[in-house]
Amino acid sequence: MIIYIIRIWEKEGIAMSYIDLMKEKARSDKKTIVLPETNDKRTLIAAASIIKEGIANIIMVGNEEKIMDGAGWLEVELDGVQIIDPETTEKLDGYVELLYEIRKNKGMTPEKAREILLSDYLTFGVVMVKANDADGMVAGACHATADTLRPALQILKTAPGVKLVSGFFILDVPDCEYGENGTFIFADCGLNQDPTAEELAAIADTSAKSFKSLVGAKPIIAMLSHSTKGSAKHPLVDKMVEATRIAHEQYPGLCIDGELQSDAALVPQVAKSKAPGSEVAGKANVLIFPNLDCGNIGYKLVQRLGKAEAYGPMLQGIAKPVNDLSRGCSWQDIVGVVALTAVQAQLA
Repeated sequence: MIIYIIRIWEKEGIAMSYIDLMKEKARSDKKTIVLPETNDKRTLIAAASIIKEGIANIIMVGNEEKIMDGAGWLEVELDGVQIIDPETTEKLDGYVELLYEIRKNKGMTPEKAREILLSDYLTFGVVMVKANDADGMVAGACHATADTLRPALQILKTAPGVKLVSGFFILDVPDCEYGENGTFIFADCGLNQDPTAEELAAIADTSAKSFKSLVGAKPIIAMLSHSTKGSAKHPLVDKMVEATRIAHEQYPGLCIDGELQSDAALVPQVAKSKAPGSEVAGKANVLIFPNLDCGNIGYKLVQRLGKAEAYGPMLQGIAKPVNDLSRGCSWQDIVGVVALTAVQAQLA
């Protein structure tokens, strides 16, 4: 387990960040990840770093001459990167047929499918994943979340048994005594604007699975609010209480409690006074926010003020891994999300 590895390294005095652990795991069973945003310099720099570090095999979508010119201008090496040009690839006809078959009941024609694949590199990348020519895709550095999510949902669809696709961030907070050695999942921070109580319960379930697979520890889930155990009255409080009730009913294996204020969820001393007897309070490592405003504001505050590494928004609940990026991401963020996507692909 990942946590066992962490403890060995701690014992030997070797300082390894969470993302370094994920890179090691990605290298152990190398996967192929598509990066379609080849007109973005951060993507080119990230691709060069990923190949150099041996994290994943990389496919870039676009015109090879333009991509290599961009790499030359940035003074980065793309040796080992596979470049697929939709205009010239021999696989285009097969991809056209695949997209047509998947979407023909929605009015897709072969002619429209060809037009989309030649003009929309994100859709082209998702079709590559669907065709098993790649294991996952990372995009969003210069596209809105909807642009990344739409083709993923239309072509790959949701994973079996999943009620809702949602977004999460992995936060790795330095010198932090809370969570799992300072590592947390925050959800939903990037996708669902105002989830219902039932949707929040589903987000808690998929977030628990993501935490277990990507961190390796037991997920301990706090349903966050501005209230702890009835200290305030408001419809938003009621929503988190109901979400917790539904989660206990529909996902009985979860370690989950709410409603909890963030300090009660994280700090043992506060938990003792605000939520005595709670198995979650003071121990939480998966934080579920009432709505997208709270989640997005919360992760960015922790990232900027707490100097945390933030990876995401990762998408959970899609049949194969496709992950979004913040448009404010750095090339290092792209490298990290590719490593996490590769690990997700190992587990798919």
